[in-house]
Amino acid sequence: MRRGEVKPKLLEEIRQKLVCLIEENQKEIIRIAEATEEEIAIIRRELEQLYEEVRRVIDKVDVLTVEERRARWRLAEVSADFSRYSEADIKEAYEHAQRLQVELLNLRAKEELLRARRDELERTLKRLLATKERAEKLASRVSVVLEYLRKDFQELADNWREMLSRQELALKVLEVQEEERRRVAREIHDGPAQVMANVVLRVEYCLKLMEKRPEALGEELRALQELVREGLQEVRKIIYDLRPMALDDLGLVAALRRYLEDFRAARGLETDFVLLGRERRLPATQEAAIFRIVQEALSNVAKHAAASRVLVKLEFGPRRLNLVVKDDGRGFVPEKVLGERRGFGLWSMKERAELLGGELGVFSNPGQGTVITLSVPLAGEEGESGANKGAGG
Repeated sequence: MRRGEVKPKLLEEIRQKLVCLIEENQKEIIRIAEATEEEIAIIRRELEQLYEEVRRVIDKVDVLTVEERRARWRLAEVSADFSRYSEADIKEAYEHAQRLQVELLNLRAKEELLRARRDELERTLKRLLATKERAEKLASRVSVVLEYLRKDFQELADNWREMLSRQELALKVLEVQEEERRRVAREIHDGPAQVMANVVLRVEYCLKLMEKRPEALGEELRALQELVREGLQEVRKIIYDLRPMALDDLGLVAALRRYLEDFRAARGLETDFVLLGRERRLPATQEAAIFRIVQEALSNVAKHAAASRVLVKLEFGPRRLNLVVKDDGRGFVPEKVLGERRGFGLWSMKERAELLGGELGVFSNPGQGTVITLSVPLAGEEGESGANKGAGG
């Protein structure tokens, strides 16, 4: 063996040992994530119980404060009039007031302890959620490494250059995923989270009305019901945007028809859907990626195009699927937007198309509308493996 040369058998042995070592670490990471998930569930249950107990203690403190104040008034009254009240009356009033004061002090101390415990659990929950997120990200990265290492070593060597050339694409995919997470987080924060915060306030108000103005409770409950209904609608919309049920149950065509109907109702744009060729189901990741491309294209139309009409045309060919999304909006200069990397939506569509082994075209001019085209190989043809690399997002 020449100096610097490594025998394939030795390389394979090193690879196998490395795979075993990484698999053990992966199992440990998964165990950490699962244990963290269990702790999170326990803490959340305890927090729910604490929230309820704090509310009960606060209610008791409010009631007892009123009773203690009355007892002090009673004590002052009997103490000031010896001619009317006996020594036994004064003693009884004193003991009653003292007992209420002690009970009130104990309740307030309990409330303080409960609040401290609640704050501590909330901090612990925040740390555990961060740990779980880090463990899941690390497990995902380890899975990618294992996927490559489990391949035949020669195949790994042959793909080395391609892997390096696709490094930038992988980074772009991560950017798309992070942007999607941020978008969902913003929608939840601005929608359901705000609604739920309002619901909590309304419920507390209803509890007070129940005691002081029960006749006004019905109207407030109806308003609360409407608020909850709005929150539920927003949650369903977010879930639908994340993964339409029709996509899994009925396929790409049905999901696109439904999405276009909702898009027309929400945006007030005229929409047309044209289907050419014989419809057939595609692999789930391929259908998801194509749906996301249409979704992103329509989102761009709604945000930037100022269009009145949009056409979506889907064609199932013998070997390829072709897609066209066309609008009559204001248009733009694609080279300028893509060159300056301002068109994040266009970049995400291009990246998904590349992961499918397909091609995405963007054709537009100011004042002439925009045409987005997509051509991808169908499963079983060229690029089959590309359709299963996570393009669904």
